[in-house]
Amino acid sequence: MVLINAVQSIFSIVLMVTLGYVLTCKEWFNQDTSRLFSKLVVNISLPAYMISNLMTSYDKDKLSHSIIGLAIPFLSMTLCYGLSILISKTIKVDNRRRGTFQGMFFLSNTIFIGLPVNVSLFGEKSIPYVLLYYIANTTFFWTVGVYLISKDGGNSEDKLFSFNNLKRIFSPPLMGFITAIILILLRIKLPIFIMDTCKYLGNLTTPLSMLFIGITMKSVKISDLKINLENTILLIGRFIISPFIVFLLTFLIPIPSLMMKVFIIQAAMPVMTQTAIVAGSYDADHKYAALMVTVTTIASLIFIPFYMYLFSRF
Repeated sequence: MVLINAVQSIFSIVLMVTLGYVLTCKEWFNQDTSRLFSKLVVNISLPAYMISNLMTSYDKDKLSHSIIGLAIPFLSMTLCYGLSILISKTIKVDNRRRGTFQGMFFLSNTIFIGLPVNVSLFGEKSIPYVLLYYIANTTFFWTVGVYLISKDGGNSEDKLFSFNNLKRIFSPPLMGFITAIILILLRIKLPIFIMDTCKYLGNLTTPLSMLFIGITMKSVKISDLKINLENTILLIGRFIISPFIVFLLTFLIPIPSLMMKVFIIQAAMPVMTQTAIVAGSYDADHKYAALMVTVTTIASLIFIPFYMYLFSRF
């Protein structure tokens, strides 16, 4: 019964992704539409979503208690990054995509898939924890992740903590998060019409994100989907090793049960969609990145119900 409920809880997500795929096949959507949806989510709907949800779910005391859990995603990603270096050398991943492999191994799609999946599984009370994991994930991606991908493209002089990377870290979603935190700490309440506007715009996040994923999946050919050691190891890293490390860290840093479940689901999300975009901009192997975005997105539909079943046993 739990397994059936878990599958049903993400079925609407599958339908929206499928709709995006079908409409792309019918040429209603194209890559320009994909870029538009991405901009709308990142720059408008997601920042509004964060302000609306955080300010209605949190007060100063709850916020102070939850921030402690931020240590777990930072520690887990650091450990997974170290492990990705060891594994990529052991299985001899091609130098032209080794950095991309490492980035995909320890970074997950926390927003475009992670956010709607967690809301579908646990309700809107999970969103603050989703955002905590997002902070760590986006910080690592726009520093370590971009640096690794740039090396694949032969940009060895690109700096880890460059000004451009720091600008990307302080993106509109993170600024929306920071704005909400400041307002909560100062006990400032926004006018009702502003909160309603943020709520309505924020509700666009899930459908636009799922349609975006559907468009992305259409760009990958079925014939390119191959099972080999490298892809298998990456799947194991995404869906088994990363969430297991999060689980182990909760014994060292006790956190609420819901926060633990959200962090585990976030760690078991597919490869970040932005990986393929960044790989293309640095002349790295963007086709390989796009392929693994698709493969891990499909695989997540199997692993998410599995983790929900495990949660029900404890």
